[in-house]
Amino acid sequence: MSASISAPDDDTCVPPEIVSTVFYSATVSDSLAILVAETIDGQPRLTWGNEGAVHLLGYGLGDLRSMPVAQLFPTLGRAELRLLLRRERTARMTLPVRAASGAVVESVVITTPSPGGRMWTVRLLSTANEQERALRATADAHERRFSALTERSPIPTLLSEQGMRLAHVNDAFCSLVGLRAEQLLGTGWIDTIHTDDLDGVIEQVAAALDGDEVETKARLVRDDGTVRMTVIRFAHLFTPGVGAGFVGTIEDITDRLAFEAKLEHQANHDPLTGLPNRTLLAQYVAGRFQPGTVGLACLFLDLDNFKVVNDSLGHTAGDELLVEVAERLRATVRPGDLVARFGGDEFVVVCENVDEDAAVALAGRVSEALARPMRLGGVDIRPYASVGVTVQTGEHAAAEELIRDCDIAMYQAKSGGKGRITVLDQQARAEARDKLRLVAELRDAIERREITMMYQPIFSSVDGHPVAVESLARWQHAERGAISPATFVPLAEESGLIYGLGLLVLDETCRQLAEWDHLLGAAAPPRANVNVSALQLDDNLAGHVASALERHELAPERISVEITESALMKDPESARAILQQLRDLGIELAIDDFGTGYSSLAYLRHLPVDCLKVDRSFVAEMAEGHAEIASAVIALAHTLNLCTVAEGVETLEQAEELTSLGATYLQGFSLAEPMTGGHAAAWFATHTEDLP
Repeated sequence: MSASISAPDDDTCVPPEIVSTVFYSATVSDSLAILVAETIDGQPRLTWGNEGAVHLLGYGLGDLRSMPVAQLFPTLGRAELRLLLRRERTARMTLPVRAASGAVVESVVITTPSPGGRMWTVRLLSTANEQERALRATADAHERRFSALTERSPIPTLLSEQGMRLAHVNDAFCSLVGLRAEQLLGTGWIDTIHTDDLDGVIEQVAAALDGDEVETKARLVRDDGTVRMTVIRFAHLFTPGVGAGFVGTIEDITDRLAFEAKLEHQANHDPLTGLPNRTLLAQYVAGRFQPGTVGLACLFLDLDNFKVVNDSLGHTAGDELLVEVAERLRATVRPGDLVARFGGDEFVVVCENVDEDAAVALAGRVSEALARPMRLGGVDIRPYASVGVTVQTGEHAAAEELIRDCDIAMYQAKSGGKGRITVLDQQARAEARDKLRLVAELRDAIERREITMMYQPIFSSVDGHPVAVESLARWQHAERGAISPATFVPLAEESGLIYGLGLLVLDETCRQLAEWDHLLGAAAPPRANVNVSALQLDDNLAGHVASALERHELAPERISVEITESALMKDPESARAILQQLRDLGIELAIDDFGTGYSSLAYLRHLPVDCLKVDRSFVAEMAEGHAEIASAVIALAHTLNLCTVAEGVETLEQAEELTSLGATYLQGFSLAEPMTGGHAAAWFATHTEDLP
């Protein structure tokens, strides 16, 4: 060894005698093992050793000189040896060192390069003393526990002690990628990363090596070629004397993503046909709709007579029909067109870059495809459809207007005759929009109780005394004026407002009866007749009537419920049960417009009703000398022990003839017009005074 002495004026100079003393101490010390290595002919070799190295390893000084460094450290490969003998800085590793006897001595090896980079001082610190052995045992125990933990963990785990090279992989990762551990150690694991994701993974590994905790999504390619989507999380790991590495854990999210995709598909697709549903349809049209442009078209299809298939062949056959229709639609439309199931037996086709003629032509092809015969339940049927067509114009301000307009066009097609194709015209669009506004205004009128009641007296045919009133709903619109019940009642039924309207009429009628009782006492109308829609015939009706009577402290006999004959015939058995619930409350029941429906006389005999109302059309025929039907209805009622009310009595002659035919009660403009609650109170007060 040689030492250079700095010039006397150098602040860092070391006196020669100190250098000599230190060198001598290091040379003869047997507690400090020091070796010197140099690069000779491109290979690192030992060139000198002190007494401590001779004592620790058992080699003679002659044996040590020119010994390859790799022979002293048998566990190091060429790459690891380069990490130990670094030219730029000190390195530290815990390594087994081969002694002259062939045994290995576990030692901490510290290498310090010379300024020239061709020579290294190698210090060997044996871990053989008790404290060091204890520390090493503890470290080994920790390592074994860590190894056992990762090995048995179901979480795929990677361990790198330095750089990208893996020192350990557990069984879970091997199972994930379908490879053995020896195929993955070192840099083998990198081959499992999908080519398109490799750059991202390496970026995150570099960040982890710099001390960050990071994660990235990456596809792993299994040995069988299948791909698993994963989330890889990297954490920094530093090994003293070795360098920076990482711990990586892998979460396989393939099944979770597939489940989420399935849920999303179910939320946006019809489970029966697999077609997009109404939600996805709205999103699709909204994504392609641009106000002020043209070229986007919608076809709205409704199967004709689908209910007949369900009722006659069963719902299974109905489902088969819907699936077949969906398949035919898919096969008929252009590539890129959307076919969606709107609901029930309704389908929508959306196409782009078409004009009206092209959209109508497509509708024609669809109708022809659907009309081909198919066999269901042993029966050949042809599934015709009514088709409404709408092409986007400058008037369409929003995507939902386009879908709504083709819905309107479909109903136009259906009303014009089944199996038709209709393009929505400007007048129909204006009428439909006006109808929508009217529905909204009707909803507001019901909520604000702006629907008022008029009351028309009903008279006894025997003595002419008023015995009841019929409640008649009226709507005085602020801008449109008086709107006929023939307009707003069907509108309420179509739009689902009939329940609110019916409850309003019932409650207001009961309130008015209670007010008349307070004002007139015994002169108040004994009973009020309330009309009930067919849509109100459900199990809740009796409860609503009972609540209204209780709320206004009225006896059940003060109310009579009128139900049209046609309403009763829609579901006779259900209607009969509901009528019985009302009868059990003590409510009187009447069949309105009797004779205009198609009820069975045998069935009528079993209905729990009290009265038949002779329709005004039969009363009007009497003026032309045709009293046969009115007479037959009155006679039938007498036979069944039911009373009768003749509606629409316009003349005294009609009143006299109906009385002679045996009608129990009379009602009409010639006798008394409908009037408000206040006017009715005054009218009843006056007429009661005139009674004998």
